[in-house]
Amino acid sequence: MARASTTSDAFNAVAEPRRREILSYLAGAERPVGEIVAALGLEQPSVSKHLRVLRDVGLVRMRCQGRQKLYRTNADAIRPLHEWAGTFERYWQHQLNRVKERAEAIARQGSTKLNFPNPNPKEKR
Repeated sequence: MARASTTSDAFNAVAEPRRREILSYLAGAERPVGEIVAALGLEQPSVSKHLRVLRDVGLVRMRCQGRQKLYRTNADAIRPLHEWAGTFERYWQHQLNRVKERAEAIARQGSTKLNFPNPNPKEKR
């Protein structure tokens, strides 16, 4: 089966790391292309190309203010990405719980067994 083009859906569009950077940057506020270029250190033609792909799949919206084009994220279009990624949250939460349980078990054993250096050498333990 042939791979879908990057302009066919949101999942393919965000597979490109620079597009994810742009989306993350736009999450904070609506911004013009020049500001995106300066903030991310990318070439203007590259940013415009990535914005075009993101716009074509609906992940960003553009509006004109005079001669300036302003871009912002489209939260409704990003929702399916968030929901899909959320299916893995249970796995990561399980992993974090295991790390927490391990840390608590080590703490119960007592810090003297861990041979941590005394942060205040003038004070006795």
